[in-house]
Amino acid sequence: MTKKPIILLIEPDEFLADIYEKNLTMNGFKVVSSKTGEKGFVLAQTKEPKLILLEVALGKENGFDVLARIKGNKTTKNIPVIIITKLGQKKDVQKGLELGALDYIIKIHFSPSELVDKVKRVLAGN
Repeated sequence: MTKKPIILLIEPDEFLADIYEKNLTMNGFKVVSSKTGEKGFVLAQTKEPKLILLEVALGKENGFDVLARIKGNKTTKNIPVIIITKLGQKKDVQKGLELGALDYIIKIHFSPSELVDKVKRVLAGN
């Protein structure tokens, strides 16, 4: 039996987190989730996810700060990060990509199933 790839979901919105988690789980992924950047960063270090899905609007620590910490840490720097957020301004997209995000997805433009397809493509190396 092969081990399911772990996806770390850092998303404060419980409703959305639940939808994403269900879609990813149905497609063969194991999802570990966090509502906060702080806990998400700890999970990134301890759970060895294959990919991190990160919301920018997190509360006291924004997703850009979390992304900078992930990319600045020797344990987590090589984990691909996809930002999934409602913040779609060009400066936000640019900042996310400059900080090392692999991609920047604006939630209203992507359905949960399209997100799963994106995760599959990234993990397949496409």
